[in-house]
Amino acid sequence: MLNILVADRLPDAKIEEMGQIPGVSCDFQPDLTVDQLPDAIGPVHILCVRSTRVNAATIARAKDLRLIIRVGSGTNTIDVSAASERGIYVANCPGKNAIAVAELTMGLLVGLDRRIPHATASLREQRWEKKAFSKADGLKGKTIGIAGFGRIGQAVARRAKAFELNVVAYDLWLTPEEASKQKIQRCADLNELCKVSDIVSVHLPFTPETENLFNQERFALMKEGTIFLNTSRGELHDQEALLEAMDSKGLRVGLDVFNHEPASGDKQYEHPILQHPNFIGTPHIGASTQQAQDAVAAEAIRIIREYVENGAVPNCINLQQHTPDQIQLIIRHYNKVGVLASVMEKLRAQEINIEGMSNIIFKEGKAAVATMELSRRPPDTVIAELEALEDKILSVSLTNSSDS
Repeated sequence: MLNILVADRLPDAKIEEMGQIPGVSCDFQPDLTVDQLPDAIGPVHILCVRSTRVNAATIARAKDLRLIIRVGSGTNTIDVSAASERGIYVANCPGKNAIAVAELTMGLLVGLDRRIPHATASLREQRWEKKAFSKADGLKGKTIGIAGFGRIGQAVARRAKAFELNVVAYDLWLTPEEASKQKIQRCADLNELCKVSDIVSVHLPFTPETENLFNQERFALMKEGTIFLNTSRGELHDQEALLEAMDSKGLRVGLDVFNHEPASGDKQYEHPILQHPNFIGTPHIGASTQQAQDAVAAEAIRIIREYVENGAVPNCINLQQHTPDQIQLIIRHYNKVGVLASVMEKLRAQEINIEGMSNIIFKEGKAAVATMELSRRPPDTVIAELEALEDKILSVSLTNSSDS
């Protein structure tokens, strides 16, 4: 029996469905804090989290933990390095909340242009300030620059086109051919995107390379009055530099994410940007629609089923990626006890590591083929020694991963 701990809130129906997977026992503790999680992790094999942080202290206490599932897309709340050192799979549920985030992005955009939150606040105070709130620019014909053109960025682009916005985008993988296919304009880099856009919308992952990607220099490239939207990760923008640009260049800002967010909900958050008249925002709720939560929970269930039934981990983000020149040793062999042990012993003697392996058995159970990803090419003498094992091995071949 595999023990599952769900340490965040998920839809009740999905919790019930998860508990009905054969071979698992599901424990639902949605109110666990980051400090309480280490004490609860001991007997757990599979951990599911949304916003609860999984730090190195928790992983160090997790003697039986095999799989961590982030029930969402980003994994920056999980110490992936610590998990990898312990041989613990980390998986996520990418793309399942793309529409929800795109919808909020467009809501922030319209809200900024028409100053909807400000007008609502004025009406709540029983003031009829029609003249003050009749000065919106309008969006049609403006240029929106989408920084990051993955699932969310593409979902934003589709909605932006419906608003008759011109769409430009930058992403490392975005080729001129793909941009043409998507009927958008490709920017050569982020600097170009910042210069040409009336609206800049950020949809990039947080990595060491993207931290403070939008900083004083990039804000300086933007036009006066540019709308800046970030519904991705707060670490991607320098909040102090952004605040300064709101004062000096009149940037209008819509944020769902912030620098140094609270680790959990219902906490205090203070920053001068919240009081700026050019700001509207939401407390990191981009993925928080019922549709999105059902979709990501369903994907988490699919990952658990695959792992329980087949040992496979869909969407695993912390496995070593094989390079195109990775050496593969392909052994066609008799399906006998000790055959693969003999192969592994010869590789061990040469200090060659097996970095990946599969073994497929043919019908009738008499023959099999093993494919081993090796850390380096074995000497010809080893190949000859393997080929000499005629009572165990049918054939031996070497190839690169790209050739197989």
